[in-house]
Order: sequence, then C-alpha cells, then structure tokens
Amino acid sequence: MLRADDLIFAYPGQGQPYRFSLAAEPGAVTAISGSSGSGKSTLLDLLAGFTQPSSGTLALDGVDLLPLPPENRPVSLLLQSDNLFEHLSAEENVLLGLPRGTTKPQGKAQALDALDEVGLAGFAGNVASTLSGGQKQRVALARTLLRDRPVLLLDEPFSALDDETRGLIRVLVGELTQRHGWHTVLVSHHADDIAALASAHYRIVDGRTERA
Repeated sequence: MLRADDLIFAYPGQGQPYRFSLAAEPGAVTAISGSSGSGKSTLLDLLAGFTQPSSGTLALDGVDLLPLPPENRPVSLLLQSDNLFEHLSAEENVLLGLPRGTTKPQGKAQALDALDEVGLAGFAGNVASTLSGGQKQRVALARTLLRDRPVLLLDEPFSALDDETRGLIRVLVGELTQRHGWHTVLVSHHADDIAALASAHYRIVDGRTERA
C-alpha cells in the first residue's frame, strides 16, 4: 500500500499549510479532486518527490520514500499533455522509459510488446507528431510500462481528449492498473472519470484531504 500521513507543506508566504493524508491500494485507482488551486498538483509533487514536506510520512509497503530523490522513487507521472518528443517515433519515445543497462534487442522487444499492450501494434515507426491525442497518451502509457514502477500519478490525463477517446483511455488505465498492480493516483475534476475508475476518492478542502 502507498500511504501518506500528515504531509505538511506550505509555499513561501502561504498562511495555512497544506495537510495531506491518503492510502492507495495496489491494483486500484485512488482519485483526488478539489477546486482549482486547492493543492491537487502540490500533493502529486509531494508524492513524486519534486517537493519536500516539512513533516509527515510517505511509505510504499512500509518503505520510507521521503529520503529518495524523484529519479529514485518508484513513481511514474503522466500529465495532461503526453510529454512525447514530437520528432521521435512511437517506439523511440517508449524506449526512453527503459532502465539503464537494457540491451538494444531487449529494449526493442519490450517497446513493441508495450505498444501492443496499449493497442498500438503496428504504430512503432509512426512519428509522434502524426499521432492523435489518444494515441499519444497510449504511447505515454506504454513508456510507463517499460519504467515498471508500482506507483502511477495521473494529473488530469484525459482533459485534452474528446469524449469517445477519453472513455477508451480511461478503460485502458483501469485495465493496466489491475493487470500490473499499480497504485494509481488520479487527479481529476471530472466526476465521470472518478465514478468510472476510482475505488477510493479524496477531496481537498481548505488545504486538507478528506475521504469523499
């Protein structure tokens, strides 16, 4: 289980600090909602290690994550934008998720398998700039598969997609989360995303997380 308890953080000049707690089970999606500026992205930054709390605890299966820098945390982050390199092919973008030491033949096979798993078999050579928004998010998810990290943080990942594509990618995220046992934390202000995916839901109200 991914557990955060009383993570306290305040930006310079901020009056009342944020206080965040949550528990995220493996193989399940935990949703975070709240008004604009409530602290949703700040919470993800704390989980990812981009921001350090002044106090509190953060652990995955009992292992303390707070001392670890972002690059060493068992965390992948998928944003609203897909963060692909537009001039690279789908395969080349996926290969960026490979751990060091992977041989070229191993990497190519893993990238093709990952693209197949997200429904993009046959798209390996397509340049990212030619892909649709939904296809780009699938490539980003395939890259996450190669990173093989148990915590997936999603920051409004469906908001730039049309309704049909949104539903398809939402289903894919749920399937991948269950299949790989990810602890998926989804930030969204869309009630339909939360209703379709989340087994647990936290709201941020007055800088505090509370179970919805």
